[in-house]
Amino acid sequence: MLRIVLVHPEIAPNTGNIARLCVCNSLQLHLVHPLGYLISDKTLKRAGMDYWQHLDLVEHQNLDAFLEALPPDARLRWFSTKSEVAHWDIDYRSDDWLVFGAESKGLPDRLRILHPEGWVQIPMGGGFVRSLNLSSSVAIGAYEALRQSRVFADCGVK
Repeated sequence: MLRIVLVHPEIAPNTGNIARLCVCNSLQLHLVHPLGYLISDKTLKRAGMDYWQHLDLVEHQNLDAFLEALPPDARLRWFSTKSEVAHWDIDYRSDDWLVFGAESKGLPDRLRILHPEGWVQIPMGGGFVRSLNLSSSVAIGAYEALRQSRVFADCGVK
């Protein structure tokens, strides 16, 4: 199962949109605390609408707890504007972990030392913005991984 990981997400509606994407595609969502909102936040639930109760959600107390909980064979794909590898230039597997950082800060720098492999970026041609919206980035990354994994091969989509 493909997993989406949000490290210290700050904006409830982004997480709600991502939760909805996860439910619609049978993806597991991992939230790494601290969060910039409460899980009971109305805006989170509104964005996730009636999908929230179907979400396969795993919460981690902090980044260290998440890293310790990873299986030894976990393949992590770290999404960052600081990477030089385009997200479409890597091979995804259906059991990859797609990791995204906070809206305002991205992923902590110490992760590059702990995990130097698997860093990717979503290229942007505009040049005048820092990054895409988090929920847009997750959708782009998730759908590329799903496409490569041939998840949609049996659903009639060509």
